[in-house]
Amino acid sequence: MKVTIAYIEEPPFGWTEEGGTITGADIDLAEVVLRALGATRIEHRLTAFSELLHGVEAGRWDMNVPLFVTPERANLVAFSVPVWAIGDGFLVRAGNPKALNSYESLAKRHDARLGIIAGQVQHDSATASGVSEHQIAIFEHQADAIEAVRSGGIDAYASTAVGNRLLADRIGGSLLEAVEHKPQTNGEHQKQRSAQRGKRASGLTRPSRSHGKIRHHTQRDRSDSCLLSMGRASGQIRSLE
Repeated sequence: MKVTIAYIEEPPFGWTEEGGTITGADIDLAEVVLRALGATRIEHRLTAFSELLHGVEAGRWDMNVPLFVTPERANLVAFSVPVWAIGDGFLVRAGNPKALNSYESLAKRHDARLGIIAGQVQHDSATASGVSEHQIAIFEHQADAIEAVRSGGIDAYASTAVGNRLLADRIGGSLLEAVEHKPQTNGEHQKQRSAQRGKRASGLTRPSRSHGKIRHHTQRDRSDSCLLSMGRASGQIRSLE
């Protein structure tokens, strides 16, 4: 069985090393699961984040690396059970000159600009916390957002806290630093926002097909990100739940 997995350049979850080797936590996890299910050939397809869902839905590849589960995404593709539970954080210039430690703190600084990858859930988390659209800069690739932080084009790049820690370590603490979001404790409204964002879990996605059509799977009560495992059932690839 051959399986094609789409991934994006986003250490530590997936990236291309010098020489062309594809590696990362999500890549390794998917390979272990797929080999156990009988996959004999695994191919990887580098793409942009904005193409992950469209590509798997259209059948250009079989699976995606883990994505955060949202009701909208679950209407398009099938998710596995969660494999990650991860909070957000910022990548900022060394010293964190604007003292940005949460979406709320950035929203209060009208001179602060936030970088987000197109289509990622951090956009909704930011706007729900009061960050205005004119404060947000959208990027197609992580490398462009990082360069914008370094050059001063934006003040912070929002992604997972663990991913930003690795980026800061690789780039060097004298240039950039990772800031894990500070919990908001004052007021029930902020508690509700925190619960809405929470920590997300992550997983691989694929369309589930029945009689040549996509069967929609929904998980409306979670904002998790899941690994979609794949196996054969009645000649079809299925997700393990």
